[in-house]
Amino acid sequence: MTKLQLLYPLGLGLGGPFCFINFCRRGFQTIPLSGGASPAKMSTEFYSFGPYKIDPKEVFYSTPLSYAMVNLRPVVPGNVLVCPRREVKRFADLTVEETQDLWLTAQKIGGRLECFHKASSLTFTIQDGPKAGQTVPHVHIHILPRKDGDFERNDEIYDEM
Repeated sequence: MTKLQLLYPLGLGLGGPFCFINFCRRGFQTIPLSGGASPAKMSTEFYSFGPYKIDPKEVFYSTPLSYAMVNLRPVVPGNVLVCPRREVKRFADLTVEETQDLWLTAQKIGGRLECFHKASSLTFTIQDGPKAGQTVPHVHIHILPRKDGDFERNDEIYDEM
């Protein structure tokens, strides 16, 4: 599934209540309709995800403090990541404002993912530190739409993460 196929039905980009997509030859730009989300810039700005640079075209939703992107190694279809814009290794190091924005963004995106994927539930998870399974040293919330039978035993999802 391409990012564009994901965005349209979620209302997180195309014609949704929060922003719309302005198409151009080099890609697209999100433009907010109301307060909250801000546009992903099409300039030389890159998002940081630990040691990795994320091109703004890979980000489908952003606020001044957080951004969301599709997981390149999804555990289930629709697996996305919500990250603070500031590179922060551990959850306890987030500011109050970053923590609030991160979870409010996850809540907004999660509801749309659940509807789009016709899921019955969502798994929200943070692996906080290397011993918890964190492989990229940048706080991020995994949002995973869940369906009956996606794993034989429900908790097997954690083995896959």
